[in-house]
Amino acid sequence: MTEYTHETVLLHEAVDELAVQPTGTYVDATLGRAGHTKRLLSQLTSGQLYSFDQDAAAITAVEADMAPLPANLHLVHANFRDLQSTLATFGVTQVTGVLYDLGVSSPQFDDSTRGFSYRFDAPLDMRMDQSQALTAKTVVNEWSFNDLVRIFSRYGEEKFAKPIARQIERARAERPIETTFELVDLIKAGIPAKARRTGGHPAKRVFQAIRIAVNDELGALEASLTQALTLLAPGGRISVITFQSLEDRLVKTMFKEKTSVQDVPRDLPVIPASAQPDFTLITRKPVLPSAGELTENHRAHSAKLRVIEKRS
Repeated sequence: MTEYTHETVLLHEAVDELAVQPTGTYVDATLGRAGHTKRLLSQLTSGQLYSFDQDAAAITAVEADMAPLPANLHLVHANFRDLQSTLATFGVTQVTGVLYDLGVSSPQFDDSTRGFSYRFDAPLDMRMDQSQALTAKTVVNEWSFNDLVRIFSRYGEEKFAKPIARQIERARAERPIETTFELVDLIKAGIPAKARRTGGHPAKRVFQAIRIAVNDELGALEASLTQALTLLAPGGRISVITFQSLEDRLVKTMFKEKTSVQDVPRDLPVIPASAQPDFTLITRKPVLPSAGELTENHRAHSAKLRVIEKRS
């Protein structure tokens, strides 16, 4: 069995910014290897914690690691896009706080069989939920040229989206593209040699784009955050850690919409209470990892934490 190490990014900051109430009801929307879950539990007395993960392997690993599970911890095998309906099955209709630690966990990246990483040769998979039908192999071999260009540009911000998609289109016309290393070679062939020498691994942006598409990460995040904002009790908070610009932009935009004053006539001397926003930004600028954390954990470099609170 492979041994995994996982250092939780912004562990203290994300939980501390929730201003945890010991008797509250909390959600860790991204269980992973339970770094944030354990810290949340340490601050609860009679409070309840519901920790979600769509990856059954994560649930199994945490069950083994934390056995016997505390009575107030509920591990939930579900996509966080179903936050509201899943919590309703537990009789939960309001929560005190929600924490999101987005992206792929270290064990998922480091498992050479899952196909998330361009560092290992593996079948094209990239599913966070291993029970779903759509895989990276389907995207690479069956999605149209235009759809590939769209996701490479939109989700990977890849400048060479068209030539890379063209390389894939030519290769799959001869035989299916099966593995991560086959895909890496095609990506490299689509990027000019000079451009390949800068900006990190040349396959990074396309792999990110395919992973986001396979797991509908942005759609799931928007749906889940919308529900979390609805579920939040007065005085409750949501902490969100993002690792790439598209996620951060979505969170920033949604939080800005919720904390902005509604349209009112300019000549009113005082903004009426009905137009005041229901939410307050706790972090005007995102919280970033400390210099020490950046030194110890290379995966912390792109992390940003944003926090919002529902007005009491």
